[in-house]
Amino acid sequence: MKQFRTLFIALALTIGATAFTNAQSKVAHIATQDLVQSLPEYKSAMDQLEKLNKTYQAEIEDMTAEAQSTFQRYEAEAATKTEEENQKRATEIQSAQRRIQEHSANARQDLQKKENDLLRPVLEKVRAAIQKVARAKGYDYVLDSTTGTGVLLADGYDLMPDVKKELGI
Repeated sequence: MKQFRTLFIALALTIGATAFTNAQSKVAHIATQDLVQSLPEYKSAMDQLEKLNKTYQAEIEDMTAEAQSTFQRYEAEAATKTEEENQKRATEIQSAQRRIQEHSANARQDLQKKENDLLRPVLEKVRAAIQKVARAKGYDYVLDSTTGTGVLLADGYDLMPDVKKELGI
C-alpha cells in the first residue's frame, strides 16, 4: 500500500511537471517600427510620398494664390461694379475656395492610398521575415516592443539582429 502511494505521488508529479513544461511558451520581442524604418524600401517609399506631397502642396498654394489675387482684384473693382456683378464675383470666389478645399481633401486621400500601396509590401516582407526567424528559433509568440505598443518590459530574446540578417540589412 505504501508503495502504491509513493508510485501515485511520483506519477502525479511527473504529469504535473510535464504539463507545466508544455504550458511554457517561448516569447521573443522585436521593435517592428525600427526594423521597418531601417529598410531601404521604406526610405524609398517615404521619398516618393514626400515628392507627391510637395506636388500637391504646390498645386494648392498656386490655387490659393490665384484665388487671393482674384479676390483682391474684385475687391478693388467692387465700387465700380453693379451689385449683381459683385454678387456673381462673390459666388465665383466661394466656388474657388470650395475647389481648393476639395482638391486638398482629394490630395490627402490620394496620399493615404499611395502610402498604403507603397508600405503594404514592406510590412508584409517584415512580417514574413519575423515569422520565419521566430519559427526557426522555436518561438511561440513575438511581441512588438516598439515604444507605445503596450510592452512595458522587453528583457527577453530580441529577434532584431536575426531578422535583419534574414532581410539582408
